[in-house]
Amino acid sequence: MLGTSKTDMITPDEALPGRDTAMEVPDRHVVLGTPLTGPWPEGHEVIYVGMGCFWGAERIFWQTDGVYSTAAGYIGGWTRNPTYQETCTARTGHAEAVQVVYDPSKVSLDRLFAEFWENHDPTTANRQGNDVGTQYRSAIFTTTEEQLAAAQASRERYQAQLTDKGYSAITTQIAPVEDAGDGHFYYAEEYHQQYLHKNPGGYCNHGFCQVSYAGA
Repeated sequence: MLGTSKTDMITPDEALPGRDTAMEVPDRHVVLGTPLTGPWPEGHEVIYVGMGCFWGAERIFWQTDGVYSTAAGYIGGWTRNPTYQETCTARTGHAEAVQVVYDPSKVSLDRLFAEFWENHDPTTANRQGNDVGTQYRSAIFTTTEEQLAAAQASRERYQAQLTDKGYSAITTQIAPVEDAGDGHFYYAEEYHQQYLHKNPGGYCNHGFCQVSYAGA
């Protein structure tokens, strides 16, 4: 039986079926000019982050030095090639997420995690502000063992900072991408890609939140 609210995570057999056809997206990132879907240069790595609405989250990372490409999409669920409308029903299991492609020789994981932790509230389960539902959950999905270990260590580090300031427990889901729902990242519709570049006055609820990752 389906959950009674959008904050109840569905099971795989409750997920909408989706479709076999992938979403059509542009070839290039409209801000960075780099490929949106790859292939990526040798030595670059990919990590996926969920911070609530993907519009503001994507902008944070495309503005970060050392990030090669970003894209908005859906991850952690079971519906094949979901649409935004389907994801908003909480019946796909997906989180809105940003694909971050970065050059480890130019930006550290710690810098990426600082941007992640500081710019949303990881203590509110399945919501960011007035955005409520499992699609808005806080999450990090990793593609290497090093990323996974670093993400877990960063959570412990930030939790210590939050606890010291009197804030509650982090709810962020951290897992290898292959353990995230069906293990796939699905690109969101074209209009979601680099949305705040195309719509500078568009909705964004991201920014410094609560406590510095560095503890300053």
